[in-house]
Amino acid sequence: MTQLTPAEVEALARTAHQGQTDKAGRPYAEHLAAVAEGVRARGGDAEQIAAAWLHDSVEDDALSEEWLADAALSPRTKAIVRALTRRRGEPPEAYARRILATPGARLVKEADLAHNADPRRLAALDGPTRARLTAKYARMRALLGPEPRPQPGADAEAERETEPKAER
Repeated sequence: MTQLTPAEVEALARTAHQGQTDKAGRPYAEHLAAVAEGVRARGGDAEQIAAAWLHDSVEDDALSEEWLADAALSPRTKAIVRALTRRRGEPPEAYARRILATPGARLVKEADLAHNADPRRLAALDGPTRARLTAKYARMRALLGPEPRPQPGADAEAERETEPKAER
């Protein structure tokens, strides 16, 4: 099965969320686009960008778990979307653990949190909602821990580790 192209994933996500708005009344697709761009800006790859477009699709019932299972997406993209799909009644600690345990999911969640916590977005909300969401996003950031910082020379070391020993 041929995998969906990035443009097809974007179009699918926009269609799935058509007519939906965020808490400030803005088209929901604006949030998805901002998260996808945040992932790209943080160095995310095509699979993470695809997951960014779809990160709320199952949670918001725009797409089903069955659709995701059968979708022409990479196993990694599907795993990231599943990791980012919060279950009803799920404690934040369990949600954060699943994100941290899924390769590639943390970067997408960081981009999601950054856009959700953007003061310009929050300013459009009433005071109690703004305070509740600010606390919710801060709690998730705390559970995820500090963003990993690339170590100087880490890329060169990783490349050395994958070189055949005869070439070293």
